[in-house]
Amino acid sequence: MRPVSPVLFLTLLAVNAGNILPGAAEVENRGQKVWAREGSSALLPCYLSPRKHGKSRKHLSGRTSVLWKRHGASAPQELHVVLEVEYTGLRKTALPMRPRVSVLDSALRNGNFSLCINPVRSDDVGLYEAQVAYNTEILSCQVELGVVTVTLSPPLPVVENEPLLLSCNSSHQASLVETCWFHNGRPVLISGAFCSSHGALYILRPTVSDSGSWHCQLRYADNEIISATYNLQILGFDGPTNPVVYAAAGSAADLPCTLNYLPSASGIRVVKAHWSHFAGGHLQNWSILQNQSSRNFPLHLPVVGPGDAGRYCCAVTVGNKMLSRDMTLAVITVTPRIQGPVSEGSHLLLTCSLTNPQGHEYFQWKHLSSASADKKLTVATSHNLKDSRVQTGPTLEIPQVSQKDVGIWECSVYGPEGRLGAVEYGLQITGAQVSGPPTIFSGQVTFGLMLTLFFLLMVCILALGLQKRARLPASFPALERIVAVTVPKEMEESQKETIQQTEC
Repeated sequence: MRPVSPVLFLTLLAVNAGNILPGAAEVENRGQKVWAREGSSALLPCYLSPRKHGKSRKHLSGRTSVLWKRHGASAPQELHVVLEVEYTGLRKTALPMRPRVSVLDSALRNGNFSLCINPVRSDDVGLYEAQVAYNTEILSCQVELGVVTVTLSPPLPVVENEPLLLSCNSSHQASLVETCWFHNGRPVLISGAFCSSHGALYILRPTVSDSGSWHCQLRYADNEIISATYNLQILGFDGPTNPVVYAAAGSAADLPCTLNYLPSASGIRVVKAHWSHFAGGHLQNWSILQNQSSRNFPLHLPVVGPGDAGRYCCAVTVGNKMLSRDMTLAVITVTPRIQGPVSEGSHLLLTCSLTNPQGHEYFQWKHLSSASADKKLTVATSHNLKDSRVQTGPTLEIPQVSQKDVGIWECSVYGPEGRLGAVEYGLQITGAQVSGPPTIFSGQVTFGLMLTLFFLLMVCILALGLQKRARLPASFPALERIVAVTVPKEMEESQKETIQQTEC
């Protein structure tokens, strides 16, 4: 057997999902060691060092092969084949680790024989040895793989408000002295929301804000420090907790129910949603069809009224777990003091009310200009309002209703975050015509006009008769008497009818 030439330069890396883990240093007389988190990838480094070897890497393009073996756990002297790459390019992989192990062809030509294991399993712990043959030389290197395990209880998916236990352990044989946890780079302080016991971290009521990078650091009695990082995703709802939806009475309302990420991204295929609302002593239920490709399950109410206001609950079943969110529907209504038609000059009060108020809302009235096509807003500071300032109370008072008040009045509800919702009220005056001046003709005036037109007609007929009389011969005296008698008689009858209607 040829002597092993010490020309392979070994690099120590502690890998966690491709990232270097701090604290993994070479241990004297214990060989090189790489730490990797279970479920991530590990790189066992082995490559030629030109500085030590003194040869150009172009010589590796010839007959070069690599054989990775693993020492047995019970019998270290036994070697089990992991991966073999012959100089012809033929690859042979041990069945237990296929297809999780690989080496790069391009790296081999550059003198890099590192072994990649992805994903790492807890039973991959052990001592690995590479034998590299090129030209007439056989070289070797040894790397020990250690595994850090981060476990979740209960397992995925992690849903909000469900207690969660994070555990961190490694294959290191020394006694564990201390475990430290970090969230998004910041140390986790043990408080009412977090508890620690034997290195494990309890999150009593996890929320979506607890998602992110969780880093555990293990310190052992031999001063070995091992760490691992886990990217935690907590399934919950988008938006604020216990949201409030504001809607005008008589309008439609959409209640949101949106998950913060697609459950299918975690391999979950069964997703269902269910809505419920308790009102008037009765429980209303709505079932939303299963939708695997969406994370939105809104409830659409075509028309809402004060009876629809109150608490709603959206429950989403993801796999064998369920998460729910409560929300409130607040309905805005306008109640006029005058029930029925409003006459001009009357005193009008409009009261804007809100069901299920949260205590921070306030109201503002505005008059939507009916003359503008785009409904340009005009603040309700008309001269006939009781107060010339902006009307911010729930009640709008118009002491004397006039034509300038006709149109749409809008009551908006505001909060610290801005405009929350609005309701409109259409004001019309009885007998008024917005498009033109009002008609004030009475029956007597109309009759007088008609009588005047009749007299003018008679005058025209009389003038025509006189003109013809001058042309009549003496043989037609009877016609003259007919004209002279008929016209005064008809005028006398018209005057009598006018006198009678005026007396009535």
